[in-house]
Amino acid sequence: MTTELVFENVTKFYGPVIGVNDVTLRIGLGITGLLGSNGAGKSTLMKLASGRLKPSLGQVRIGPHDARRSAAKRLLGYCPDVNAFYEEMTGREFVLTMTRLYGYRLAEARRRTETALERTGMADRAERRIKGCSHGMRQRIKLAQAIAHDPQVLLLDEPLTGIDPGGRREINDLLRALAGEGLTVLVSSHLLQEVEQLCDRLVVVSSGRILADGTLAELRNLLNDEPLTIRLESPQARRAAALCVELSATSHVEVHGDVVTLRTRDPQDFFTQLNRLVVEHTLEIRRLETLDAGAEAVFGYLQRSAS
Repeated sequence: MTTELVFENVTKFYGPVIGVNDVTLRIGLGITGLLGSNGAGKSTLMKLASGRLKPSLGQVRIGPHDARRSAAKRLLGYCPDVNAFYEEMTGREFVLTMTRLYGYRLAEARRRTETALERTGMADRAERRIKGCSHGMRQRIKLAQAIAHDPQVLLLDEPLTGIDPGGRREINDLLRALAGEGLTVLVSSHLLQEVEQLCDRLVVVSSGRILADGTLAELRNLLNDEPLTIRLESPQARRAAALCVELSATSHVEVHGDVVTLRTRDPQDFFTQLNRLVVEHTLEIRRLETLDAGAEAVFGYLQRSAS
């Protein structure tokens, strides 16, 4: 059974400042991305989820346990954004020490350490002292200590920062595998393209409140007042543009060489009409893509709507 991370009417005050305001959120199986600008409340939510902060009002639970209880922490793997280690240790020594702190006997802790280092791609580099490791290697070591005890909930605060593109793919594959094994994974990141490719669900935070929650497609559908921009490539670009102008769902058309840029406020109706138009007029379409349905564009729209 999947262990859920639950926020119930959670508010956190920092003196007179509200960090998060009456947040109710349930995070379960799969990978959820937490998005927000600086000061939006992402870090506060992550600290509340890890039990590092106590809510001023409401409750945070991991499974049936209050997030600050030791029973909850046994279920939790946490990869913080803070880049602080025992620098004189090797990567292997660090992960082993963290694993021992969970209470495992030495032989079992060593086995778990090697498994975690192997899964994070650090097994052949773990004898290097941490002070001599690159930022990407340090990120992998943090991730290794977070998964060594087989947690049921995994919190990752900016886990892809400083990792090269190849390494990001490897980490993304590992996180998808962990989610496939039944883990609840919450990823806080400013790398919107990576979050879009990795996450099943997005939670957008602004001014301490949940601004939106759902799949990327569901969030885009919330933006009824924002036009969708579509890019169409065709050797018959001018003919295609002339025909698209006549579509009732089209609000704007531009032509540059073989590229037609269109806008619509009714995407579903537009694509239905476009399909019919292509068939009836035997138009050749080489490429068709939406330009502002990705995480970055949706995040921008939501931020503007909240301001």
